[in-house]
Amino acid sequence: MISKDTIEQIIYYARIDEVVGDFVPLKKRGSNMWGCCPFHNEKTPSFSVSPTKGIYKCFGCGKAGNSVNFVMEVEKKTYPEALRYLAKKYNIHIEEKEVTAEELAAQSEKESLRIINIFANKYFQTNLWESDEGKSIGLSYFRERGFRDDIVKKFELGFSFEERKALTKAAIAGGYNPNYLVKTGLSILPERYANETSLTDAHLFDRFAGRVMFPIHGVSGDVVGFGGRILGNSKEVAKYLNSPQSEIYDKSKILYGLYFAKKSIQTEGFCFLVEGYTDVIAMHQAGIENVVASSGTSLTVEQIKLIQRFTNNITILYDGDAAGQKAADRGTGLILEEGMNARVLLFPDNDDPDSYAKKVSSDELKNFIKNNSHDFITYSASRISEEEKKDPIKKTAFIRHIIDNIALIPDSISRSVYIKECSRLVDVEEQILSLEVNKIRIDKETRKQKDKNRQHPFSTDPAPVKVDSALPTSILPEQLQFVEVDERQLKLDVFDSIEKNICRVMIMYGNQLLDVEVYNSEGDLVTMQISVAEFILFELFHDELNFINPINQLLLDEFIHQMREDVIPGESFFLMNTNPAISQLAIQLTQEDHQLSENWAAKHGVHTEHEAHDIKKMVERILYVYKDKRLQDMIFELKESLRDNANDDDVFITLSEIRKFESFKARVNKLLGRVIVK
Repeated sequence: MISKDTIEQIIYYARIDEVVGDFVPLKKRGSNMWGCCPFHNEKTPSFSVSPTKGIYKCFGCGKAGNSVNFVMEVEKKTYPEALRYLAKKYNIHIEEKEVTAEELAAQSEKESLRIINIFANKYFQTNLWESDEGKSIGLSYFRERGFRDDIVKKFELGFSFEERKALTKAAIAGGYNPNYLVKTGLSILPERYANETSLTDAHLFDRFAGRVMFPIHGVSGDVVGFGGRILGNSKEVAKYLNSPQSEIYDKSKILYGLYFAKKSIQTEGFCFLVEGYTDVIAMHQAGIENVVASSGTSLTVEQIKLIQRFTNNITILYDGDAAGQKAADRGTGLILEEGMNARVLLFPDNDDPDSYAKKVSSDELKNFIKNNSHDFITYSASRISEEEKKDPIKKTAFIRHIIDNIALIPDSISRSVYIKECSRLVDVEEQILSLEVNKIRIDKETRKQKDKNRQHPFSTDPAPVKVDSALPTSILPEQLQFVEVDERQLKLDVFDSIEKNICRVMIMYGNQLLDVEVYNSEGDLVTMQISVAEFILFELFHDELNFINPINQLLLDEFIHQMREDVIPGESFFLMNTNPAISQLAIQLTQEDHQLSENWAAKHGVHTEHEAHDIKKMVERILYVYKDKRLQDMIFELKESLRDNANDDDVFITLSEIRKFESFKARVNKLLGRVIVK
């Protein structure tokens, strides 16, 4: 388990702008940096990074946090995994305290799978560079393909021995759990041994035996899987073999080469998309680094969204054969539907980026790509011959293909621009094309709504149909929605809102001093100064009030713990807290500024002025409102209990309690009125 001192050191050194900048292009604006949020689709940057506070906040989707929270969210890592990632990035030695057997048993399976992959990656590289078999077969293959040694090392390429159990034996001998070898897919467990409870190398064999190896890195650089290429021309086995699906590898959500490309993509402002591992490597060798591959799988929406973290511009570089054209058409549609800009370049027939890059110089390759990549409409137009344009049926099909793609574009301005360009290219009136595009969009939304209704036949929430204003459409009938209100939940939401406001005030103003009147030991009324934090805690302790929401209470407990050490913690203590639940809540509260206070005050008909003008009045107001709501709830619960009371004594006691709480409530209301009414 990572020690607290190490956690504090990691949080201290992990600069939020550097950590986020590895995943999101940021531009400085004022004291903060801004970019497009990686957690939801947007075109206008609403994602703010504050280097001085060490936090991020998206004003679109509401996500907020510090460096550790960001890595956890964007990389789907656990808290310890995120800390290890940042420690590696900043070369921080991790001190670990001794863990119990239970803690060891609870260690993340994902972490174990990553550790196995690290071992395998080093093992394959050692085979390639240090063994006779690796050098004569694997390294010779890469050199024959024209790859320089420095490029081979950059991509950590390797070699798996022909011997069917070589990796399995080496891993088990090194103390690695054979079950994790199977879960990563590095080893295969034959069905006849499926019921074995204690696996050994006798039960397993290597998946990638006799192949050159391409490690697949996640965005943060972790090896999540492998691709292996057979060296012979046998048709009995697959040329390329990938790791199977695992807890850390989902090929539909991974792009080969993105870890090596992300900086260049940000710098260049666009990304090249190719099909295979060697295409990526060849482009890097030619000096073009902003390139990724879908690595043996059809392009997916998840992969496109990965690229969208770094740019909105994608150029597809596929083979020029029929299969390449088909893949480019499909990929273009997916890219446009995600609101991104798509360009296409198909290499001459029988060539791919790898082979073409070896035929020409680096400058010639760059110029070829620059001069031959086109937006999707121009690309589509280039594929129809003059003879086909004269054939009405073929021309109609060609136009239909283009407007089908235009209809996928979510942004109405972009659609309008492409419709205008299409009209010019195909010599069809712009208004006719616009009507057809909108018809496609309406049909699509109608089908989606029908599918939704079939899946949820009692749903009454209609999906809005977004169309261009130029097209007259009939309005869908409005439908009523009946919602069952959970009264108890509404009360809890009110308590939570006020509790969070109290926490926010303590974080932001806890050190400020208030003048309060108290009775001294001689019974005289005197004025003394105490901090806002002390005043709030005294008021809560005096009435024996704990917070109802456990997360809010967790932050309050941290305040109490620090103040017992004679420290009133400030804002940075909570923003950078080693407990991710506390830091997340603190960031959420402080980034909302005083809006939280304004919201609940307005909801309850309370007049407010800017909180900084009179801290004491603001603190008293929040506390009295909270006490009033809690007393109201207590009275309600007591009155409800009267229904079940059959004993006269119990009824008498309950009525006495109700009168007592109503008396307290009257006093609080009087104080509340005196504080707020001017």
